[in-house]
Amino acid sequence: MKYLSDILDGLAFTELQGSADVEITSVTFDSRQVKPGSLFVAVKGTLVDGHDYIAQAVKNGAIAVICEELPAHTAGEVDYLMVADSGKALSIVAANFYGRPSEQLKLVGVTGTNGKTTVATLLYQLFRDLGYKCGLLSTVENQINGQVIPSTHTTPDPIELNSLLAQMVEQGCDYCFMEVSSHAIVQHRIDNLLFSGGIFTNLTHDHLDYHKTFDSYLKAKKTFFDGLPKSAFALTNSDDKNGNVMLQNTQAHKKTYGLKTMANYKARILENQFSGLLLHIDNEEVWFKMVGTFNAYNLLAVYATAMLLDQDKAKVLTSLSKLTGAEGRFEYIAAPNKVIGIVDYAHTPDAVQNVLSTIHDIRKGNEKVITVIGCGGDRDKTKRPVMAKVASEWSDKVILTSDNPRSEDPALIIKDMEEGVDPAFKRHTVSIVNRHEAIKTACMLANPGDIILVAGKGHEKYQEINGVKSHFDDMEELEEQFKLMN
Repeated sequence: MKYLSDILDGLAFTELQGSADVEITSVTFDSRQVKPGSLFVAVKGTLVDGHDYIAQAVKNGAIAVICEELPAHTAGEVDYLMVADSGKALSIVAANFYGRPSEQLKLVGVTGTNGKTTVATLLYQLFRDLGYKCGLLSTVENQINGQVIPSTHTTPDPIELNSLLAQMVEQGCDYCFMEVSSHAIVQHRIDNLLFSGGIFTNLTHDHLDYHKTFDSYLKAKKTFFDGLPKSAFALTNSDDKNGNVMLQNTQAHKKTYGLKTMANYKARILENQFSGLLLHIDNEEVWFKMVGTFNAYNLLAVYATAMLLDQDKAKVLTSLSKLTGAEGRFEYIAAPNKVIGIVDYAHTPDAVQNVLSTIHDIRKGNEKVITVIGCGGDRDKTKRPVMAKVASEWSDKVILTSDNPRSEDPALIIKDMEEGVDPAFKRHTVSIVNRHEAIKTACMLANPGDIILVAGKGHEKYQEINGVKSHFDDMEELEEQFKLMN
């Protein structure tokens, strides 16, 4: 339990009604989670304004309120603090309430469009294998030294984030590796965290439904690096045209990695097969269990990070060679008749092309590539035709289907995708709204040796239709169909 005055450290407020000499039991921005003694922060969100729930928060027991505008009627027994931006204020008080846990371990953030989950997960697996206690904050799941905690967002809100970091500190974690989403950066979720390092993977078309323009998306990512302290490192992909942009204004130690251009950390692909990658990395030839050029970048980023964190080169390469990365990222199985099934989270045009180009590089002859792909509802509509275009150009057969339609009509989402298919490829493209039937059809069309890619959902174990989440697992679907193959 802490006094309100203790958790206001670093917070600039324009007005205080009350003494701030009250004990705070919890901090929340959700009035439904308010308990007696809570501090309620009224945040203006994209859909809901917390100011509309101040009265309910007080009724539920809030003893203090942080807001941008005072309510028309204030309760005499409640402290009110006015601030310019309650979103920024939330990150400050959350960090203070939990004892600024990011300063008590080494926190490394990973940002970019593709590869965040794989890089963060590999770092977590690597450092645990090297003997450290670690935490992981990712799209797939959060972990504290082996204990799995379900993940609801790529980057949690400031309260959950600091709570998880505090639990890691309590359990003696030396490191935490976390994905840093562009939404989290803009919404101040990572403000007031002390990062020991930042990693940039790449930047391609995504989230324009939120950021509106690619330039705004780019600036959101760059903000993360602009905020890194002098004591941190900033590691960027020199082969990505936006990589050096990330380093322009950072105070952190600037380092680069790449396969093609000059960089501090270099690698070269010697072999690329479904069974793995042979890389020439830092003057060593090492076989890795992961597949594709995009994973060569991910592995190189992880290796470079480990070197920047003063780890032993031989131990790092030995450990990395055993790891398999994140669930639902180029995860593959083989049917009895040698049809290969691949499940991948690819949900951007660039990610889809990366996966399909990898398959193209590895295929040995006349195997057909059959791609099952959809696009999420209530998300960036501009990428729908582009994703279908990429899939149709890189596949022998494409089945357009539902992803997570959410509140949208799945048939209309597919219609948006169909607009991107060139007339020359239309006869190789079919639309099946039901995702189960789409995967089943792909398996029925496949001959021995063919390759089926099911893209878009990866690790997800659900499908969301009209606000209802039902169990759905792409890998399970493939496995069931493969059992029926001879």
